[in-house]
Amino acid sequence: MTIRGVSWRLAVWPYRTIWPTRDGWWCLVAALGLGFGAINTGTNLLYLLVCMLLGLIVVSGILSERSLRGLRFTAVVPDDVFAGRPAPLCARVVNRKRWSTSYSVTIEALGPDGAETRVYLPRLLSGEERLVTWETTFAARGPHPFPAIRISTKFPFGLFLKAGHVPLRAEILVFPSVSGLGPELRRTVGTAAPAGIRRRGRGHDLYNLRDYRPGDDPRLIHWRSSAKTGALTVRELEAETAVDTRLVLEGRSGDADAVERGLSRAASFVVHLIRAGAAVELLGPGVFVPLGRGLAHQRRLLTALALWTPAAAGPARGGPRSSIREIRVRLG
Repeated sequence: MTIRGVSWRLAVWPYRTIWPTRDGWWCLVAALGLGFGAINTGTNLLYLLVCMLLGLIVVSGILSERSLRGLRFTAVVPDDVFAGRPAPLCARVVNRKRWSTSYSVTIEALGPDGAETRVYLPRLLSGEERLVTWETTFAARGPHPFPAIRISTKFPFGLFLKAGHVPLRAEILVFPSVSGLGPELRRTVGTAAPAGIRRRGRGHDLYNLRDYRPGDDPRLIHWRSSAKTGALTVRELEAETAVDTRLVLEGRSGDADAVERGLSRAASFVVHLIRAGAAVELLGPGVFVPLGRGLAHQRRLLTALALWTPAAAGPARGGPRSSIREIRVRLG
């Protein structure tokens, strides 16, 4: 996850909504009834009770405002978010008040799918920091605004619900949906067998023999060598890598669903090939990502797929065409 430099602090005169709770309505009705009774009868005790109820309402408003004021929110944006998968989102909350504690604060996050998540903070001391997390699912790829956050409190007496919105102006880039490769796609990728490279990894061929260390997988113990030397010996396996591949995007179908399915298929190829250790190049209408491997390169490829639009797609571009395996993905 990365913390973006976007934060928001409750302003000097922030916009608030306030609404009586069930107990608050009873308090207002009682104050109104006692007020009419005091005016009609002139009884000092009734005036005193009315003043007490009105004072209770004023104190409730002051303390609830003090509980919400001085809170600072910072968006924490995850690095990899895929369409159709739950993504963990975070907001860092800091109480910037020098002396006062914030009590009974509820943070509500509204996701793009309409789902609402509530996180309750019973107490936030002066200078204390909390990390609030929740999950949300984005249905479509591309840039999305950070979900809106609403804070509210019923402190101190539960008579009124005071709330305000936190405009966190952060952006989340959602990659196309990725799924496991089915039999048909595996046949497309698996036409060339993995090739061994001389480094340790998780392949099948033997790379080296060495002494056993605490934490090694017991299944890798080489019992014949251990019996000869009198000390436990384990096998180190040779890493495997897939054949370097060029993904070629073809077609510009007017069917938006077909385009999304094609981009999702390309993203699934990218994740599968990068995990297998292959170098991947992306070529298509208006997009070119040169050959590379590793997680950083995977993010560059997925970013290009997430931001690709048919309207911005021009002629296919790219560098010199090297003789590597090509997988063609139709966008429609």
